[in-house]
Amino acid sequence: QDVAAAVAEIDVLLALAEVAAREGYVRPAFTDERRLRIRAGRHPVVERALGPGRFVPNDCELDESRQILLLTGPNMSGKSTYLRQVALIALMAQAGSFVPAAEAELPLFHRIFSRIGAQDDLAAGQSTFMVEMLETAQILHQATPSSLVILDEVGRGTSTYDGLAIAQAVVEYLHDRAEARALTLFATHYHELTELA
Repeated sequence: QDVAAAVAEIDVLLALAEVAAREGYVRPAFTDERRLRIRAGRHPVVERALGPGRFVPNDCELDESRQILLLTGPNMSGKSTYLRQVALIALMAQAGSFVPAAEAELPLFHRIFSRIGAQDDLAAGQSTFMVEMLETAQILHQATPSSLVILDEVGRGTSTYDGLAIAQAVVEYLHDRAEARALTLFATHYHELTELA
């Protein structure tokens, strides 16, 4: 059992090292400050699917003065890919891996929360909107300033007016409540939310 465990650990480390060398990943730096800075970040899965040189790298910067990043844009514009990219880079770094970026500096996150995608649980009598609200409520109750929160299209499962109100309330809660001020990426179709800046 001990030999198998050692071989498994070597296999994991070798796989991480091989992909990092092959794909040009960099060693992330960790900071005690609440600051996430990614320069020329890439989504590892999408980049691999598109082929060499086709993925357009993206920057991301979150800190005390820029705690929430609000993304708007049409469908298929890359909002969800960008959110997932940042979360994957944070997760890979915390797992001890090099990351797909030109440069990455981030804090140690206690937890990474995400609310992405539409799903329902009809067997339990829960609509897509109900599942979305339950998951969002869980994030709001558990997020701390040491968390990373990724939210995609919160409020889309109901009417436009109600959805906008919900999305605005979530953004304001994460911004205004000291105990919940997580570094946050929030993608939305509600362009009115940009006025919150």
